[in-house]
Amino acid sequence: MPVSKINGVNINWRTVGEHGPWVVMTTGGRRGHDEFIPLAEKIARFGYRIMLHDRRNTGASDILIAGDEGEEAIWTRDMYALLSEQKALPAFFSGSSAGARTSILFYLNYPQAVRGLLLLRVTGGPFAAGRLPEQYYGQFIRAAKEGGMAAVCAMDAWKERIAANPRNGEYLAKLPAQQFIDVLTRWNEIFVAGGHYPVMGVSPEQLRAVKTPTIVIPGNDNTHSSASGLAAHQLIAGSELHRLPITDQDVPLIPFPDWSAYEPEIARVFADFMARTVAAESKAA
Repeated sequence: MPVSKINGVNINWRTVGEHGPWVVMTTGGRRGHDEFIPLAEKIARFGYRIMLHDRRNTGASDILIAGDEGEEAIWTRDMYALLSEQKALPAFFSGSSAGARTSILFYLNYPQAVRGLLLLRVTGGPFAAGRLPEQYYGQFIRAAKEGGMAAVCAMDAWKERIAANPRNGEYLAKLPAQQFIDVLTRWNEIFVAGGHYPVMGVSPEQLRAVKTPTIVIPGNDNTHSSASGLAAHQLIAGSELHRLPITDQDVPLIPFPDWSAYEPEIARVFADFMARTVAAESKAA
């Protein structure tokens, strides 16, 4: 699988499909890109090229605990550099959960590089604001304070990163625990600051500033409630809303692979949206 050195970090990536407009798909949380391969293959059959990658600190890419900005802002810079290297811009940007949030932030930073947004399982609401800071940062900060980097490396999330990329084990073992604590504390503060918005991490003013064609497919669990997807749709002027045949469930999280039955519909809806967007671009030109 290809690896590119991007902003000092080895980024693991792959493409699905051989022709057509580019689509960048970003998974949620710190999960690797593999869970999006089945959906990417379905979208590619409609004539699109899909770029998948493991963001830094995810999947088989390198870990680098550094940076004054929030992680998602850092991810957008890496994405821009990687996509520029691969001549994959402009592109459609799609993502689920944190991937949806990162796609929106990418547009806000690089609007000229975005042909449209395809948003899945938008995150927001009090439950997500209470759960995710602990999930992403709090538990790891606490482990480093109590047991140093050995305790961090023993946690499942980091064991997975080490198994996928042995260099990460060497890096974490040498990393001063206080640096790890300081950086994650800063990232957590930035993350918490955006947690009260209807769409986590993106202010209503920022959503109103989105002027690219956008479609939203809401989620149906407590972290990705349908209300959050509806809020994104209402705040992004001219956006489209597609409701899957699902209802909200009172559970913390439905893993994305559990949505596999809906992937054919998602792929068809996204492909149709992109085809209409491309046609409108051609007409305007």
